[in-house]
Parts: sequence; structure tokens; C-alpha cells
Amino acid sequence: MVDDLSSPTQVVTNYQNLITRDKVDLVFGPFSSLLTVPASQVANRYNYAFIESAGGGPKVFAQKLGNLFFIQPGPIVKQGDVFADYILALPAAQRPKTAAYPSLDDPFASPIADTIRARFEAAGIKTVYQGTYPAETPDLTPIMAKAISGKPDVIVSGTQTLDAYQQVKALIQLHYNPKWLYMSNGANSPVEFPSKVGAGNTEGVFSSGDWFPTSTAPGSADFIKAYIKKYGGDVTGIDNSSVEAYAAGQVLEAVAAKTGKVDNATIISTLHSGSWQTILGNLSWDATGAPQGSYVLVQWIKGVLTPVYPATIAQTAPVAPKPNWAG
Repeated sequence: MVDDLSSPTQVVTNYQNLITRDKVDLVFGPFSSLLTVPASQVANRYNYAFIESAGGGPKVFAQKLGNLFFIQPGPIVKQGDVFADYILALPAAQRPKTAAYPSLDDPFASPIADTIRARFEAAGIKTVYQGTYPAETPDLTPIMAKAISGKPDVIVSGTQTLDAYQQVKALIQLHYNPKWLYMSNGANSPVEFPSKVGAGNTEGVFSSGDWFPTSTAPGSADFIKAYIKKYGGDVTGIDNSSVEAYAAGQVLEAVAAKTGKVDNATIISTLHSGSWQTILGNLSWDATGAPQGSYVLVQWIKGVLTPVYPATIAQTAPVAPKPNWAG
């Protein structure tokens, strides 16, 4: 493991040294799309497989590198598709009629809301508000006041963490409770979200992600047991990045089990076909390394972040309309 200082320049130096000086057999990806893009280019230049679990932005796949495999269910901008799937699977009479889309001006937030908006508009759900705000916005109450002025049935929020908490607090202050509320990030934190907005104010909020403490995916229970044995704490303290890194190891292990080899050429050619079981579900990729699956829709129900869609993964049915804010 080498420190890249979160620098694209340093990460290039690190991977070049690992491959040409240290002559390591394999490399895994760094943290963030910003670093994944230059690092994957170095690996590709030397014909190294590039299994990575933390770089899922559009620029990563726009490179069209054949050596790259992103270890999550889908590209980050597709994270909200599962919410759109759920809403559009409802009988027409039960769907929302109007929608608002307040989003953070961030490449991993607003595109998620934009993707949902395109699908909703195509299905006849009217947009009554769409807007973005900068990360340094000190108070989101005026933004949310505009978002709710058209009395939207559903609010789709392209959020990260801090702004998600601010949005909830603003909606409470404005006494507005939509029938559905989806937040791309922030609401999917099992510990931090209730601590920031109040446990009673989590009820009915939707989000999405790739793994949750209540997961029943094959291997998940064994992972949880091993993680707690090594690091202590309980299941709620397990960060998703740890799960995704573990899944990257599972993919490599599966290639070794299938082929009896773990050289880079074998890894690349083998992963470009079939489906690979991990604790994130079954993974497969297109030619650019973009995963071909979908994320899990979760909802806060009785204080627990619970998988609710699709039905094959759901532990209970989604709750709608959203319960009132606790205040």
C-alpha cells in the first residue's frame, strides 16, 4: 500500500514505481475517480489488470480501457435508477404526478437526479422544480422553499452528505412532507444520518447503495464476522468502502479458482465474460469496465435502513406515502 497524497501526479508515480521498479504481480485501484483515471492509464500501458472499487465516475469509463473493472453494481450515475424502476413499476394511478429535483452541483450528485428526471418526464411525471446549488451554500432553506413551491409529490435530491442533512432540516422547518423523498447520498449512512437529522426524521426516506448491514447476500455473514473479529465494534460500523474492497478480492479469488492462474492477461480475458458472485451481488462488466447491474433501493423503516426494492432483494415492501416528520 502506498500513499498517493490524493494527488493525480503522485498516483501516476506510485503505479509506475510499483510496476516497473518493484515489479509487483498485481495492482488494485486507488480511492476516487480523480485518481482512478490516471492510475488506470498507467496500468493499461503495462498490460496490468485494474480491479478497482472506488472510481465509478463517467470519465473513468469514457477512457474505454479494456483492463479496468469497477467493483460496484453499476456506474455511480446509475445509482438512482432503482428508485425510478420502483416508481415506474407502480400502477399509473399510484405514481407521483409532480416532482422536484434540488441537487448539489457535484459530478456524483446532480447527474443521479438528472437521470431520474429524464425517466420520470418521459413517463409523464411533471417537473415543477429543477435546480442546483454550490457546495458552499450556508443555508438550503431558500433553495428548498423554491423546490416545494409547486407542491411536488416526490422530491428527488442529488445529494452528498452534509447537504442531505441540510435538506431534511429545511423541509422540517418549512413543514413540507412529500409523499416520496429520495436522496442519492447521505440518507444511506446507517449511523450518521439519524444522528444528524434525528432518528424520528429518517422514517420513509429512500436512498440507494450496494451493501447494507442487513444484507443476506452469500458470503455477507462471513465477512461481517471476520471484520468484527479483526477490527471490533459491530455491524453498523462497517464502511461500504471496506465491503467493496473485499468484493474486489473475491473477484480475483474467483478468477484463480476458475482458471488456476492469476496473471494479468488471464484476469482481463476471464472477467470480460460471465457473471461473478460477490457480497455486492453478481457482477459483470461491459467493454469499458462499467458494471452492468443495479443498486439496491433502501428505505428507513422503523429506524432501520432496509432494502425494499427490487423484490428479489427486498426485506419488506416500500412504505408510501412517507410518514410525517417527527419535528
